Amino acid sequence: MKIRNSALAGIAIAATAALGLTACGGSTTPAATGSASGSAGAVSGEITVYNAQHESLTQEWVDAFTAETGVKVTMRQGDDTEMSNQIIQEGQASPADVFLTENSPAMAQVENAGLFADVDQATVDQVPSQFRPSTNKWTGIAARSTVLVYDKSKISEDKLPKSMLDLAKPEWKGKWAASPSGADFQAIVAALLELKGETATQEWLKGMKDNYKSYKGNSTAMKAVNAGEVDAALIYHYYYYGDQAKTGENSKNVTPYYFKNQDPGAFLSVSGGGVLKTSKNAAAAQAFLKFITGKKGQEVLKNGTSFEYAIASDVASNEKLVPIKELQAPTVDPAKLNSQKVTELMNAAGLL
Repeated sequence: MKIRNSALAGIAIAATAALGLTACGGSTTPAATGSASGSAGAVSGEITVYNAQHESLTQEWVDAFTAETGVKVTMRQGDDTEMSNQIIQEGQASPADVFLTENSPAMAQVENAGLFADVDQATVDQVPSQFRPSTNKWTGIAARSTVLVYDKSKISEDKLPKSMLDLAKPEWKGKWAASPSGADFQAIVAALLELKGETATQEWLKGMKDNYKSYKGNSTAMKAVNAGEVDAALIYHYYYYGDQAKTGENSKNVTPYYFKNQDPGAFLSVSGGGVLKTSKNAAAAQAFLKFITGKKGQEVLKNGTSFEYAIASDVASNEKLVPIKELQAPTVDPAKLNSQKVTELMNAAGLL
């Protein structure tokens, strides 16, 4: 699992990366004749994907797509905010054809800069409306649920917080952990901001500052719970399931707790995918997005080791996961998640 850079650090990294990436353009092959939604016989050439998703997951998608279409895919790896800032800085000169993220605020950032092409309707039709922005300028490709992993030897289930907001109360002082510099956690705060407003978010962040223990990365925060350093940690679900699928050594003493009841702590973060207006092979770029949201692409999520939720083409998620319908997640339009405001609020609270 990747450890996230902070939103502020991403800007500096993006500036450094620009010199290397600008030279690595996508194919100059003209888009093939035919539907831009891309059947296997209608696309060719190559595309460049700026990837902020887990590299192993996207590589599975790339390998399957290339095997089916013959399109060569070059992947440039980075973090959510790093890559979104990179694309915005490059602007019309960006060699990226497709942008994939782990969380949606980075997608909204690129959308707000006016850099995405419309997603082909055939792709939109594969993804339920709850998993894509109202604007349809990009689409969801996977999802991850917010959870509180806790030490079952220290906390009984009846003592768990009823809401994520309760973690800001005095009784939770020194008892829980998070990784505030990561895009994962900042997406959770962005959802809180959209659901409860600025004042409530400021108050919660202030309480968090007083109560929580900081760790670098969600895996590290979970390990801290497992080792007895802290009672609980606010992370995404797949860190637990991924470790359980391996040795379980970093999660044997922890249990995931789902807030449900449309609580901000039940936020389901949408991973995004979009095609850049400047793509030099738009047909193949659109076909790639259609492929990963299609049955074969979503079955990579169902059968693979990422343990992220499948969300499209009526494909069920990995059977080990709590079904999405049971998460009782709040309704949040991914297009409205404001990463810039979140950074401001978290800085003001002394969390970044």
